[in-house]
Formats: sequence, C-alpha cells, structure tokens
Amino acid sequence: MSDTLPATHNNHLRAIEALYTGHHGWLYATLRKKLGNAMDAADLAQDTFTRILASRVAVIEQPRAYLSCVAKGILVNWYQRKALERAYLDALARLPAPEVPSPELRFIVLETLHEIDAMLDALPPLVKRAFLLSQISGLKYDDIATQLDVSLITVKRYMKQAFVQCLMLVE
Repeated sequence: MSDTLPATHNNHLRAIEALYTGHHGWLYATLRKKLGNAMDAADLAQDTFTRILASRVAVIEQPRAYLSCVAKGILVNWYQRKALERAYLDALARLPAPEVPSPELRFIVLETLHEIDAMLDALPPLVKRAFLLSQISGLKYDDIATQLDVSLITVKRYMKQAFVQCLMLVE
C-alpha cells in the first residue's frame, strides 16, 4: 500500500483485507455447499469481495451478515443469468442444424440478452410488465391498461420510460 493514498482509502483496503483474510474460507464453503460446485463458488466469492472493494465501505460491524447479504444479491443475479442462458440454449436446441448460429454469434446474443435483462430489472415492476406485455406478448396498449388496471396514458408513460431505458442501452 502506498503512503500517498488518502487515509480513508488505506482504511478501506485494510478493512477489505481483514474481511477477506478472516472470512473468505467461510464464504467459499457456504457458496460451495449451496451450489455444489467449487469453481462457481470460487468465482462468486471473488465477485462478492470485488463488489465490497468497489463499495468503499471501511467499517463492517457484522462481517458474515454483510458478506451473506452481498453474496445473496450476486447469487440471485447468477441464477437469473444461468436461467436465461438455459432458456436460450433450449431454444437453440429446437432449431434445425443449418439455422444454429455460430459459437461467436451465440456468445454475442447471450451477452445482449444479459444486458437487456439487466436493463429490464432496472425498471419499476409495472413498467417492466407493461413493456413485456407489449413486446413479448404483443398486447395493444388498451389491453395492457386493462390487464394492469391503469389508464391508457399511464401505459404510454410506462412504455416511454422503457423505450428510453432501451435507448440508453444502445448508446
């Protein structure tokens, strides 16, 4: 560690180092037991500490509770990502052989799906639902309004919000 770094930065690094040294083994074992897979557990444990390092938190009163909370969020995202990947691969398995995309294109599509999924998760629940009803189910705005029990103008506002979010993804 450099002495030229601000004291708060040094405190943060020391806190993370102590957290890692004291609790990495416990977190890894917990994740391994939950996942039944050593490699994924190791990756998720590292992701947990990386997220905490980026958070700039310097004092952690209850380390295992804090680690559990951060790891749980990362684990939920990981499960969502795996479910999305399985759904995509299942859809590919039903395609005739000549229509199956190359491994490179599959990777690009999966990455794009993950970005879209993250974008949708950032939307408020009703906005996300309205957007999916329109774009996936093909419902008209009037039908969405009825299904969500909101006004037509509210559905239009929801859709605008979702499309703005989509445009931000493209930029």
